[in-house]
Amino acid sequence: MQGLGIVAVSKKKKQAAAEGVIATNRKARHEYEVIEEVEAGLVLRGTEVKSLRARQCSLVDSFAQFKDGELFLQNMHIAPYVQGNRFNVESKRPRKLLLHGAQLRRLVGAVAQKGLTLIPLQVYFSRQYAKVRLGLCRGKKAYDKRDSIRRRDLERDLDREYKAGRRQSSDRQ
Repeated sequence: MQGLGIVAVSKKKKQAAAEGVIATNRKARHEYEVIEEVEAGLVLRGTEVKSLRARQCSLVDSFAQFKDGELFLQNMHIAPYVQGNRFNVESKRPRKLLLHGAQLRRLVGAVAQKGLTLIPLQVYFSRQYAKVRLGLCRGKKAYDKRDSIRRRDLERDLDREYKAGRRQSSDRQ
């Protein structure tokens, strides 16, 4: 029975490593105000999965777009798999996203509003499935970006002062 516990732990570790985040769109939260987040499945072909597992993915300038009642991810770059030869597909091809019908209808209505768009925030594996975290976003104006930078700098300064105060109080004791 003890041997089974050891095997289960190693399987959990492998699974946890496989579930990590592959790519993050770091500019998205700077360029856009994220109103809502949605998780969607990602339809991939053959060697694209192996490239994703090797973390060969970029979300720069990618977005989601509706076409014939379905949602597609545009401009997401998945590098061709090195050992893939003729089975590799185009690196920036449109990839279908999987959502429930009610979610699709709600997002169609939201995107129809002026100024809202769907931007991928993260690509990751959940168990063996490739997933994309989409953000329903509104573009920030220049003054909004300056406000968020100012707020972030203030929080950083407050944290520094708090830590310095804690260090001084612990030195006195």
